[in-house]
Amino acid sequence: MASAHSIPSIEERFEFTSGAKKNLIIGGAVGVALILVGAYLAANGGGGHEAAAHGAEHAVSAIGHPTPENASRVHEAATAGHHEISWMARVWANIWVNAVYFTGISVVGMFFISYNYLAQAGWSAVFKRIPEALPAFLPVTGVIMLITFFFGGHDLFHWTHEGLFEVGGPEYDPIIAGKKGFLNTPFFVFRLVLYFVLWYGMWRVLRNFSLQEDEIGGTELYERSIKWATAFLVVFGVTSSTSAWDFVMSIDTHWFSTMFGWYTLASWHVAGLAVMTLTIVMLRERGYLRAVNSSHLRDLGKFVFAFSIFWTYVWFAQFLLIYYANQPEETIYFIERFRGYDGFFKAPFFITLILNFFFPFLILMARDAKATHSILKVACWSVIIGHYMDFYTNIMPGTLGSNAGFGPLEWGFFLLFLCAFGYSVASQLEKANLIPRHHPMLEESLHHDIA
Repeated sequence: MASAHSIPSIEERFEFTSGAKKNLIIGGAVGVALILVGAYLAANGGGGHEAAAHGAEHAVSAIGHPTPENASRVHEAATAGHHEISWMARVWANIWVNAVYFTGISVVGMFFISYNYLAQAGWSAVFKRIPEALPAFLPVTGVIMLITFFFGGHDLFHWTHEGLFEVGGPEYDPIIAGKKGFLNTPFFVFRLVLYFVLWYGMWRVLRNFSLQEDEIGGTELYERSIKWATAFLVVFGVTSSTSAWDFVMSIDTHWFSTMFGWYTLASWHVAGLAVMTLTIVMLRERGYLRAVNSSHLRDLGKFVFAFSIFWTYVWFAQFLLIYYANQPEETIYFIERFRGYDGFFKAPFFITLILNFFFPFLILMARDAKATHSILKVACWSVIIGHYMDFYTNIMPGTLGSNAGFGPLEWGFFLLFLCAFGYSVASQLEKANLIPRHHPMLEESLHHDIA
């Protein structure tokens, strides 16, 4: 249905003001201060060795008696208490959690514009520059992850210990040794670099097409964009799963789940949608994106609402299949989060469900709620924080176990990454007209109206 309302001017340039830059820098500085306080507390808090041993006892009791299937996990849990985890391991783990999380949010911007190109969707053209700006942060997280793996990978990834592959050695692990063809440092680093080169490189192509389209118009660049977007979806269809295996699932080296790739993509996707929606709402409140109407907002709210449900569906499907099969090598993942390590991860585990499903489901259920700024902001922040907690719960038990915590160190790193990400996005938005002038579907988007 065509809209009767007048169409505002599409000539809009975002100004990344000195005040906004100052606020983000201050926020990053606060994050650094929290990190320093948290690192000091972690380094001087004591109890590391004792807590590790105590947590190991609980982990062993949670797994149960040794069997041929779970013997390696029992051995790993039993020996965990004999190796004190340094406070630097907690620093590396927090860097890894945030880098993985913001990598996902960044690449989802490319994912969003790609499936909109493939579908030749018109409704999103007016705010296309928002998701288009997100992948600019990929080189930052890529470099951070590479550095973290080289300097802290031994603390984060159990499979990097050479003794695990020495047949007959005291640390020999037949399960991990059997995965050596995939889980070895050269191949892992190659895959890590390949992911970021492919994702960022293909985004640069689409971004350049978009900027050129602003100047020359026509449909040639749009048609070429569809082809590149289709190619990206094929690439991302594979790499979204394999990167999830590498970045997250390989931390719990013995554990496996055939649904984990879908699960991680669902988490990244809805978090990215929440960031896009929140950014659009904040820009509208500052006088930008006047051509974005309530129908656009309502559809964005539907996306956040629907994919919050989809994430929950994948979460429950993975949990139910593992629960029903009751195989020790699979159930250990959830047992450690329910009962292991003095039950530390039980609270964030269930907080994740509340923030990522129950809360957004309830407040976005009404039709008008999906187009209301205040409600959208609350729902999006709930999803953004909730999915950070999701990755925290996925990564921390396998890296730190009972040495994990949740305090100034964790919030400091999250705030620092969030401010750096915001700075990157704002810098990209400033480089082009906020609304793509000559997008072939722009007219349809400007008149987007759902009765």
